[in-house]
Amino acid sequence: MDIIDRRRSIRKYTADPVDMKDIEAIIRAGMNAPSARNQQPWQFIVITDRATLDKIPAYHPNAGMVRQAPAAILVCADLSLVQSEGFWIQDCAAATENMLLEITARGLGGVWTGIYPREERVNGLQKLFGLPDSIVPFSLVPLGHPAEEKPPKNEFKRDRIHLNKW
Repeated sequence: MDIIDRRRSIRKYTADPVDMKDIEAIIRAGMNAPSARNQQPWQFIVITDRATLDKIPAYHPNAGMVRQAPAAILVCADLSLVQSEGFWIQDCAAATENMLLEITARGLGGVWTGIYPREERVNGLQKLFGLPDSIVPFSLVPLGHPAEEKPPKNEFKRDRIHLNKW
C-alpha cells in the first residue's frame, strides 16, 4: 500500500536524465501486468529525443509537461496480438498503472496522459511516430526525477463499498 499511496501524478521534473536501466525496469513492470487470455497486446516506445518530446503537445494538448521531462514512454496496443476483442484497452491500462507504480518505487515521478480513445490524439501520435495502422497509441507516460513533492494520498471512501448487493 505504501507505493500505491505515494503514487502521484508528477508533472514537474529536473533536467537530470533517467537511466535506461530504470526505464527498462519500468517497462518490465508494464509487461508484467495481467492481460486477457495472456495476450500481452502491448508495444512500448521510449522517447528521450528532446526535439521529439517537444513536438508531442502539438498532438496532445494535455501533455505540456513532456517539454520538461527527460523521457516518456508511449504505451501502444498491437492489434495483431489481440486474442480477446476489446480487452486490449484494459490490458494497456493495467500495464500503464504497473509502470507508474514502478516509477514511484524507483523514486522517480511520472504522469498518465491519456491518448485513446481521442481520435485526434491517436492519429497525431501515429503520424508523429510513424506507427503502422495495427499499432494504436493508448497512453503516454512522461517521467523523470521529480521537481515537485506531493504528500501521499488516501482516497478511500467506505460509502462506495456494497456488500452482496446494492
